[in-house]
Amino acid sequence: MTQSLVCPGTVSRVSSVLNRNSRQFGKKHLFDQNEETCWNSDQGPSQWVTLEFPQRVHVAQLQVQFQGGFSSRHSRLEGSRGGEALCKIADFYPEDTNALQTFCTPTVEVDRLKLTFEDTTDFFGRVVIYHLRVLGEKAV
Repeated sequence: MTQSLVCPGTVSRVSSVLNRNSRQFGKKHLFDQNEETCWNSDQGPSQWVTLEFPQRVHVAQLQVQFQGGFSSRHSRLEGSRGGEALCKIADFYPEDTNALQTFCTPTVEVDRLKLTFEDTTDFFGRVVIYHLRVLGEKAV
């Protein structure tokens, strides 16, 4: 059964926050299920989000909702387990839209993920994400 893998024990990090205003645009807004809040990166050549899960998980899908005009044309998913170096899992190519987009991934067992957002549609390299969901199963 596929479920959300992000839980209170998941540690997240982001590449940047617009104007360092974490209260209004911080990483916590990626997972709060609130339609009114978002993570807004600062400008730069590529932006990223890392997730460290409290246990190993089997990732099957990603769901991302960008703000149109602030999305990524090319994104990369990497993962690792047990402190190993990150390895590429998949590339995905989001559309520049406000819709929630679902990307199936090869099922992999990891305890750390990194999503890198490259080739952004914003001239300054900013990314705005309203929802980020990692779906799959907890490893036994």
